[in-house]
Amino acid sequence: MMPLSMAKVGEPVRIRKITGRDEVRQHLAELGFVVDETVTVVSEIAGSLILQVKESRIALDRTMANRIMV
Repeated sequence: MMPLSMAKVGEPVRIRKITGRDEVRQHLAELGFVVDETVTVVSEIAGSLILQVKESRIALDRTMANRIMV
């Protein structure tokens, strides 16, 4: 496993685990980041990742992306 922040741009990856406090995990789940969901890094801008999850594009900072293990 590795943090989502280390995934290559354009490569679909499957979420294996989400770490952090309950509030953090709940917030990520509400955005669509749940275990077994496939996520693709679209681009990286100023340390933030633009992610494709389900039908949405979402920006996450590196700190949050490090909590998502793929």
